[in-house]
Amino acid sequence: MTGAPPASGLRVLRADYADALHAAALVSLLDAYAQDPAGGGHALSEHVKTHLVAALAARPQAYSVLAFDAGQPVGLVNCIEGFSTFQCRPLVNVHDVVVLASHRGQRVGERMLNLAEAIALQRGACKLTLEVLQGNQSARRLYQRLGFAGYELDPALGQAQFLQKWLV
Repeated sequence: MTGAPPASGLRVLRADYADALHAAALVSLLDAYAQDPAGGGHALSEHVKTHLVAALAARPQAYSVLAFDAGQPVGLVNCIEGFSTFQCRPLVNVHDVVVLASHRGQRVGERMLNLAEAIALQRGACKLTLEVLQGNQSARRLYQRLGFAGYELDPALGQAQFLQKWLV
């Protein structure tokens, strides 16, 4: 679907990066998330705001899901396909999950993640992965309710930890 969603009710759909409404919604929602303490507390740079949608559109392994309520953007999930060498199949990393404060607790995130999962299955993915801050209890409850769990191969070695190294 392109253009404005229906005027009333929640509508969850796959984003069309070529659609100006979807592009603007994606940037505004991600910027709101970036400014939230859970997203780092800083607005997106002008470079990111200007170039993000085109950069995502240029990557066939990327897709996004949007939620609109009464025509207003209220939620976003960004997904990036990777590859599981152990399964020799794609996997999908759920990179961003955004639900505006006004719509939290209304299962917006659940509906978006269900669509993200359906798209991942269409792509032949073997699993979804995501990261969540330990202190984000509401998000952790959502993810657990949807079947996400800590990653481990051998309980004696414990759960995997998500690490990062910034490249300059």
